[in-house]
Amino acid sequence: MKRSLPLKAPATLSLCLSLALLGCQSVADTHTASKSRAGETISSTAPRETTSSASDARTATEETTADSSAAADAGIAQDPAGFDAWVDEFRQRAAAEGIDQATLAQAFDRVSYQPRILEYDRSQPEFTRQIWSYLDSAVSASRVSNGRERLAANRATVEEVTRQYGVPGEIIVAIWGIESNYGSNFGDFETIDALSTLGFDGRRQSFARGELMAALKILQNGDIDRDHMRGSWAGAMGHTQFIPSSFLAYAVDEDGDGRRDIWGSIPDVMGSTANYLDASGWQRGQPWGVEVTLPDGFDYSQTELSVRHATQAWQAQGVKRLDGQPLPNFDQASVIAPAGARGPAFLVGHNFRVIMRYNASTSYALAVATLSDRLAGRPGIQGEWPRDEPALSRDRIRRMQQGLNDHGFDVGTPDGLVGPNTRAGLRAYQRSIGVTPDGYPTQSLIQRLTNG
Repeated sequence: MKRSLPLKAPATLSLCLSLALLGCQSVADTHTASKSRAGETISSTAPRETTSSASDARTATEETTADSSAAADAGIAQDPAGFDAWVDEFRQRAAAEGIDQATLAQAFDRVSYQPRILEYDRSQPEFTRQIWSYLDSAVSASRVSNGRERLAANRATVEEVTRQYGVPGEIIVAIWGIESNYGSNFGDFETIDALSTLGFDGRRQSFARGELMAALKILQNGDIDRDHMRGSWAGAMGHTQFIPSSFLAYAVDEDGDGRRDIWGSIPDVMGSTANYLDASGWQRGQPWGVEVTLPDGFDYSQTELSVRHATQAWQAQGVKRLDGQPLPNFDQASVIAPAGARGPAFLVGHNFRVIMRYNASTSYALAVATLSDRLAGRPGIQGEWPRDEPALSRDRIRRMQQGLNDHGFDVGTPDGLVGPNTRAGLRAYQRSIGVTPDGYPTQSLIQRLTNG
């Protein structure tokens, strides 16, 4: 018997997106979103979180959104000596919201301030990571092999969860593999300590405090004890990296033992992950999408997820499936070309966008989709990536954005992060110089634009 909370479909933000400025690693439903400068989404450029392979999903080419309160929280530095007083005040607030004294004692009697977490919180890498580099590790041969073993070892559970929720087992196992390398490394930070530290002294204090309250409710419900409530430095927990609020909303007791255990019960892990996707609107029997070829002269301004047409409309433009088979019949499909005209292209449907509700990044969703195909015995990505293109630093991208502004292609305030506005401005510049306007920033383009 499953135990979960019947809620509406989750919002389209995951943990790392709600905490884009924190740079955390995984899943959540945050119910908050806002856009940065003139509708341009921003990218998570936080450091790789060495405690979990799921942090591989953080690349600076991934589009993310950040909660508007981040600006208010950013840059706040607290005196660590005030941590105990802050915890005492939070305990009083939690008690007023119905958390019992036994739970508060369990959570806070030995809570500790964690400076190392703040180092992760405030670190920003200089260079982006190219999508093919990310996919090479996210869909490595060993991850494919290990995933197939997990599918075989848990076949009965996979089939039951697929029957209940309609989500294919290979999708569930692919998320498991990318989030925590099949549970081999989902983080060893005590969640209460991590969220208390971030709630007191992090750049997203209001968000962390809400998640800390949710974590207390999990302890009070008896799903897990404090010592075993562990995960990433930013509060993501268990095999498929739920933050506490998502756990409360979508975790299920798939094995029927009376507890929702995403740390130790693989049935609960699979059921909870499938429940999240089902609540997000997963459509049974629909593929995520397919790799396609684009015709000469294709208008790359259409390669945004916000541009959606029925499959027949894309066919009329000359979009074809790479393997020669018929395109899947989508009502609302998008074409994406993550590396521009020199890289592979994909026609993606509703379920691709559902994967992005787990983590709103095209790179992440493509990794899940590709790994799931490999686990199911289908081929991976066949097109060649432009591997000769070097990674770009944020400073280099800022210079490009300033150059676009200087040439009259307004992209807003330079921030070193590539989103829809920057791509639109870059396409306009590319048209002006007679090159394919795919909106993909390259070293040579930036040199030409900035004269150096």
